Amino acid sequence: MRTVHIDIAVNGAFITRRWEEPRNFMRLTRELGYPYHEFCGDVLDPFFSGDRAYQMQAAREVREAAAEFGVKIIDLYTGMATHRFHGLSHSHPSVRRRMRQWIDQIMDIAIEMGTDRIGGHWDAFSVETLEDPMRNQAAWQNIVQQFREIAVAAKKKGIAAVYDEQMYVPSEIPWTLEQAERFMVEINTGNEGVPVYLTVDVGHQAGQAYGLSHPDTSYEEWLRRFGAVSESIHVQQTIPTASAHWPFTGEYNEQGHISVPKVLDALRESHEQFSGSPLAACVPPVENNYLVVEIIPASTKDEKTLLHELSETARYLRNYIPEGGLTWSFPSPGS
Repeated sequence: MRTVHIDIAVNGAFITRRWEEPRNFMRLTRELGYPYHEFCGDVLDPFFSGDRAYQMQAAREVREAAAEFGVKIIDLYTGMATHRFHGLSHSHPSVRRRMRQWIDQIMDIAIEMGTDRIGGHWDAFSVETLEDPMRNQAAWQNIVQQFREIAVAAKKKGIAAVYDEQMYVPSEIPWTLEQAERFMVEINTGNEGVPVYLTVDVGHQAGQAYGLSHPDTSYEEWLRRFGAVSESIHVQQTIPTASAHWPFTGEYNEQGHISVPKVLDALRESHEQFSGSPLAACVPPVENNYLVVEIIPASTKDEKTLLHELSETARYLRNYIPEGGLTWSFPSPGS
């Protein structure tokens, strides 16, 4: 048998442009009710946050503050910055190399911070590429190769896993269930580096304007298929046609469609059925599922309201996931 631990975490996007001192990051994380923290790259960016000496010192301060307040840094995840560029999928090799430098440096920051996992999204296909079948296929092959190389580089640095986030527009793959399965299989089959896992976001099924339809628009189906290979699962309250990044408060729960019991049911089903998944042959199932609260507040939202919403969200989630988390047992793949 294998066991899986499920608990709640918070993404550090709420910190961006508001708090500066690491002790405050971690103190707030603990006081708000989260034992785990997904560090946001916008808070400490390898290109924009000072020089390397400062970045390493800041990372050590984050690690020390996390230990002081009893918080575990589960991974270092990209914020909004890298989503603004074509990055690894740009047609010019110089641009691709520059994004690889960003990833290489964020790995060093992560290790210094005390975590051995990085994740996010570092690329977008251009409209010109999407409109040309030959360029589109070449771009797909490029991004698969990029991730295979990143996995090897990560292993050499001491990183244990790399995450890629599923998105909801055709430029940011994978954005469909079929693409996600293909993406995971092609990257992880014969992979000589660390596992590349998927991050499922329950609000990223909102690509209806680009023709997305059921079952690709079902967050439950995404979790059933990929929850067992998604350590970091981003949760937010939202409506079906938007990724609103709302908190789980009374006000927003009345408007939104995300059901935490349905999230957990789909996640359990994913683990129960994993031995029959095409992914079972190329990537191991995860031992932890963190439901990472990813609340991205409007710039005009004041800090008092923001912190209240994050605290209420943690209390709400504890109705379904108790303090200390859940532990589930499943047959090991192949047993």
